[in-house]
Amino acid sequence: MLGSMAQTLIRRLPLRKFDLDDSEHGLCTRLENDERDRSAELDTLVAIIRERRLQAVFQPILDFRTHTYFAYEALIRGPQGTPLHAPSALFAAADRHGLRRELEAVCREIQFVAFAERQLPGKLFINASPASLDDDLFRNGSTLQLLRRLDLKPTRIVIELTENQRVSDFPRIQQTLAHFRGLGYQIAIDDLGEGFSNMRMWSEVKPEYVKIDQHFINGIADDTLKFQFVKAMHELAETCSARVIAEGIERDSDCLALRDLGVACGQGYLIERPTPSPSSRLGGPMRDLLRRGSIAVFPRASGAGQAHTVRQLARWIEPVTPDTLNEVVYRRFAEEPELGSLPVVADGTPRGLINRHAMIDRFARPYRRDLYECRPCTQFMDAAPLIFNEDATVQEAGLLISRSARHHLTDGFIITDNGAYLGVGSGHDLMALITEMQIQAARYANPLTQLPGNVPLNEHIDHLLRAGTAFRACYCDIDHFKAFNDTYGYRKGDDIIQILGTLLRENSDPRLDFVGHIGGDDFLALFQSGDWEARCARILRLFDSQIAAMVTPLDLQRGGYLAENHRGEAALHPLPTLSIGALALCAGDAESHQEVASAASETRRHAKKISGSSLFIARCHSGKSNA
Repeated sequence: MLGSMAQTLIRRLPLRKFDLDDSEHGLCTRLENDERDRSAELDTLVAIIRERRLQAVFQPILDFRTHTYFAYEALIRGPQGTPLHAPSALFAAADRHGLRRELEAVCREIQFVAFAERQLPGKLFINASPASLDDDLFRNGSTLQLLRRLDLKPTRIVIELTENQRVSDFPRIQQTLAHFRGLGYQIAIDDLGEGFSNMRMWSEVKPEYVKIDQHFINGIADDTLKFQFVKAMHELAETCSARVIAEGIERDSDCLALRDLGVACGQGYLIERPTPSPSSRLGGPMRDLLRRGSIAVFPRASGAGQAHTVRQLARWIEPVTPDTLNEVVYRRFAEEPELGSLPVVADGTPRGLINRHAMIDRFARPYRRDLYECRPCTQFMDAAPLIFNEDATVQEAGLLISRSARHHLTDGFIITDNGAYLGVGSGHDLMALITEMQIQAARYANPLTQLPGNVPLNEHIDHLLRAGTAFRACYCDIDHFKAFNDTYGYRKGDDIIQILGTLLRENSDPRLDFVGHIGGDDFLALFQSGDWEARCARILRLFDSQIAAMVTPLDLQRGGYLAENHRGEAALHPLPTLSIGALALCAGDAESHQEVASAASETRRHAKKISGSSLFIARCHSGKSNA
């Protein structure tokens, strides 16, 4: 029957240069093969559901405040060594054959039993599509009976709504969730940030837990946009009495940034991977990480002076190899609507980029799919895409894209780590980051040094004080600056200010230390680095050597320069030197940035009384400095 229909369709198409019979035969064969594959997949899926050939795995959810596992998310795996082992393939097959509800029901039963058998503490998060909540398999009381047999109370169960199906009837979903809440269940929404629909879901459902998509978590310690998004969602959740759970935590720096931001909970490979028998307690390395007293320097607070690199834009997309068939690539694009381009990688090295629209456009033309589906994807690949190493700045990337062919902006670009494939960046994300940097620079950065100004500086001081973290507030002031500026000219004066800003930035740890430009020749560095004193000594030494390179040999030899004093008389003025007043602060020493600023200014005055470049160290007690 399928073959007859295909032949009829092909006869209606206009004739082409190639042999129609060959194309007709190929299409018929492919349709028949697809039907056989579909039938075999259905048989396999039915057997898996009927025989319960599924394995539950659990990933812990960490409470950042208590350093304990407060819950576990239940996940599922299909039979090992089969095409349906991965959950994405398993549920995609269930959707194709209309068996999602039956599959979800069996998964829930297996997950409940496994959770009870392992006697894991805390709550259990189970994934459920909104449609499955109306299913008799969930609402007929059999689930409650199973929980009673397993001695699991509904108050320990959190229904995590997945958004694989679009929700349009919100009054109905609200009524359904009210039923489950009445039984004691709690509600969570998954992948917040993937689209506007789950923001609507949040507003309508009012969940007890909100999970933020891993895209916004990976790299949050370095990415201003991601940080601001998570910060906004965290603040919104607090007003709604919801707890935020950060998904996909994989880096130490991201974990600490989330902790210091105040996010309640997190999960990810850094904490523990999904496993059939997860730990009941947090591992030692993670406990040590969370006990670090230092506070992460948030990317927004780092200001425009921070070098933003394309690493922030890298999004991991599973690449294809040069010998991957066009049909496989086409299916990837069909199954992943958000995929704009696909990298081609061989032995870890990028070889090209395939554009989604170009590929689909070619396959949409008559006979093209039959002609090219079994050929290597390199046929439709851009063999000369834009490739940036991860340390390239976003400004460099933007400049190169603006000077390149127009398609590079829409195709995106490949990001590498010393030649090895790291991910793909999009032109849209690049332009958004550049725009955000420009806005932030205009609002908060000093125009001369591009270092953060008073607003982010004060915010970070208050953040450190709230956390009760020990730090050193080092007030840096250039001595004899005005006379030098008047004699050598404002350009030389600006050069000295920029030199000092660069020295402070280059000799601080961006993960721990914060450098701000108060204005003029005044700077404030907030050090959490343990070797802060050695860093200050190096800054003083390098500053003196830079000044020596700027003045004439005669002025250097006599230690100053001749210029009129305030009485109009010729006098020898000292060369510029640097005074650093270091104020040591511990928990409770100050209550606000105003107190810190006042005490640091007093410390600076002591430093300026010392001849030459100097470091004066004082301890703060109740807002006052003591040497």
